[in-house]
Amino acid sequence: MYEHLLVPVDGSELSERAMDQSIALARRLNAAITGFVAEPDTSLPAVGRHPSVVLREHEQAEAAAASHARHILAQFRAKAAEAGVTFHGHFARAAHVDEAIVHAAEQYHCDMIVMTTHGRGAFGEMLFGSHTKSVLARSKLPLLVLH
Repeated sequence: MYEHLLVPVDGSELSERAMDQSIALARRLNAAITGFVAEPDTSLPAVGRHPSVVLREHEQAEAAAASHARHILAQFRAKAAEAGVTFHGHFARAAHVDEAIVHAAEQYHCDMIVMTTHGRGAFGEMLFGSHTKSVLARSKLPLLVLH
């Protein structure tokens, strides 16, 4: 039925649940998993800062984001390997995380997205937004939501 799951993760407690549940689902379906970390782009620097300082800080932020993503994906890869599930990991920097998730699902030829949600309710969504709700609105793929 489903052969390739995209599972966006960020290293939070909820993403641990996404890892565990998606691996269990992939085992039952004999499906592969693409783990995906989308880190928001760094904000524009304050006016009046020296370009070399801005460049150095940008490079440091990029390196930290890449290191963080590699760490999360290594954990996911190890869990998947232990369960005998085929795993691929990818990382991207993006202005809009939800758009990056939808694009990754298309780019890596996934047929289902598995995500977690905080379940904050209407007020929480108004304050913080919802990547899950935005992915649901943008993607043509089935979306399995865990919380």
